[in-house]
Amino acid sequence: MQDGGRTFRKQTLRQIVHTSIGGESARLRLSNEFGTAPLTLEDVSVARRVKGGTIDPDTDQPVTFGGATSVTIPAGETLASDAITVAVPADGDIAVTAYLPERTGATSRHALALQTAYLVSGDRSTAATLSGASTLTSYFFLAGLDVVNPDAQGAVVAFGASITDGLDSGTGRNRRWPNLLADRLRTSDRTIASLDAGISGNRLTTDGDGESAAKRFQRDVLDQPGVRWVIISDDAINDLGNGASAGELTAALGELIQRGHDAGITVICSTLTPFRGSGYWTSDGEQGRAAVNAYLRSAASGCDAVLDQDTATHDPSAPTRYLGRYDSGDHLHPNAEGMQAIADAVDLSWFS
Repeated sequence: MQDGGRTFRKQTLRQIVHTSIGGESARLRLSNEFGTAPLTLEDVSVARRVKGGTIDPDTDQPVTFGGATSVTIPAGETLASDAITVAVPADGDIAVTAYLPERTGATSRHALALQTAYLVSGDRSTAATLSGASTLTSYFFLAGLDVVNPDAQGAVVAFGASITDGLDSGTGRNRRWPNLLADRLRTSDRTIASLDAGISGNRLTTDGDGESAAKRFQRDVLDQPGVRWVIISDDAINDLGNGASAGELTAALGELIQRGHDAGITVICSTLTPFRGSGYWTSDGEQGRAAVNAYLRSAASGCDAVLDQDTATHDPSAPTRYLGRYDSGDHLHPNAEGMQAIADAVDLSWFS
């Protein structure tokens, strides 16, 4: 979740969640952490998405909060719904629909959803199709869909910035590298949830696009249900592009690694991908990237494993740059093929 979300009043919002694992029941986590006023929701439901904003009405299930069909979340707080008896598909789409009867004030959001949400006037929460809906490209107040599966082995959190968030991987395609990792985990017969906690523009040490990684690590990693692994990814690239030193970044990364270990989870560290040619590349930033990567690859880091995104994506003949077929064109973010290369570089034996 981030701040800066739009306001709603007397409108129905339908948002789409793409699942990693399936299960026999679920609950919603709803956030007003960055809201400026109480957030009231009514007639909340979940259902299988058919296409676009259309749901399968036979799967539509009401969501309650302490048995009530409406809830008001104070500013600064997050809450979970009651358990919902619903068959959640693996690698499927769940629609979360809610009516917002009162003016909300600015809402908590996730800016880069890479999923289309559907908004109509009035209470249309039970409609299978939201005719005449306008579309939005962020998530609002929806912090998570927690799935209950007795065979689940736990969850891995992908924690980073725009590369983890899936920028340039396409809207509605579910081709972020954490999605592609979820595909690999499923095909290997591992029932492990893959949670994407990337925020585009996020930084390791400084607030900006979302709270800094250091601030949000507790909420977005350690407090996630069932977490057993974290992959610490690309935040530090944005710090390097804004003049941070390698010493600052290795110290901050070392603190995250220790916090993960203190919580009993396995910490997988990612090397930083090349960014020469991007708008904020400098020779000092490149030296910093090399120093951070050397630290992460060393025993001194304390990483339990290293996802070598650098080696997976750079041009062997020009290692400060992306391999051409993996470059989205801005020399900073991987394209869909580059996302696959990152997911393929994950060693599944780490998830024992």
